[in-house]
Amino acid sequence: MRYTLKQLSYFVATGESNSITLASERIHISSPSISSAISHLEAEFGVQLFFRNHAQGLALTPAGERLLVAARQLLREAEGLQDLANEITHDVSGPLRVGTFRTLAPLILPDLWMEFRDLFPRITTRIYENDESELAARLRRAELDVAITYAQAGDDLVFETLALLPTYALVPASHRLASAGSVDLKALADDPFVLLDLPVSRDYFMELFGRVSVKPDIVARSEQPETVRSYVAAGLGYSLMTARPRSLVAPNGKPLAYLRLENDFRPMELGLLTSKNIQKTRAVIAFQDFCRERIATDPMPGMSPVNG
Repeated sequence: MRYTLKQLSYFVATGESNSITLASERIHISSPSISSAISHLEAEFGVQLFFRNHAQGLALTPAGERLLVAARQLLREAEGLQDLANEITHDVSGPLRVGTFRTLAPLILPDLWMEFRDLFPRITTRIYENDESELAARLRRAELDVAITYAQAGDDLVFETLALLPTYALVPASHRLASAGSVDLKALADDPFVLLDLPVSRDYFMELFGRVSVKPDIVARSEQPETVRSYVAAGLGYSLMTARPRSLVAPNGKPLAYLRLENDFRPMELGLLTSKNIQKTRAVIAFQDFCRERIATDPMPGMSPVNG
């Protein structure tokens, strides 16, 4: 058989995107080159890899789905050969795909990423933002090598706790309790509530309300933490968050206050999530060691001190 790893990588990118155009944008290769690679693979293997629908884009055929799994594995093994060469030469290089929970990305990732890049300039790092459940799904599909996120369980996943993040009540600076420093969640029971509406976060916050027998009056929801902060700063209601940025000003320019919860609630566990089924490269191991040194409960990169 005559095919290249590059052609397989183009096929994998297309299979994960269900679109040659999106794959082109993702891997920075021209669409004609990707189309040509896929056509070559189909001719070489004697199978149709995609159903082509002009209205809905591409969809993998059953044969294409099986080949996608095999191609990913082959590409991983090829990376392993490069990793072995790096080990022999005492060099750490190669690709690294890091996923991060979207509420954390703008806070802890910029400085973390720049420092890691300076230490390991030959590692090509790509960052992807998702919610917690999608990060786990992408790890299982071998689309990510490691994720910085909150704790998740799974027989095929490994979570390593690096920090414990308490939950804060987020209120506008003009709120009657803004200067209190801390608050019992029951004291906010009659206030309207703005929910950070992400799968794992949503369940965690609703669990806290259940523990104090409070039913929140949800007046607004958003998947975007910055939108939630702006709603709160404008006076729409209060919210709950575990990420407390250094800036106390919302994107709409209005001030906020973060109040420690006096209730005995379990903190959120922040750490590294990996798949048991993916062999770790030296680049992944280097990133994990780096995060163990840089991420701690207090201080947390990009966030205000827990006891500040």
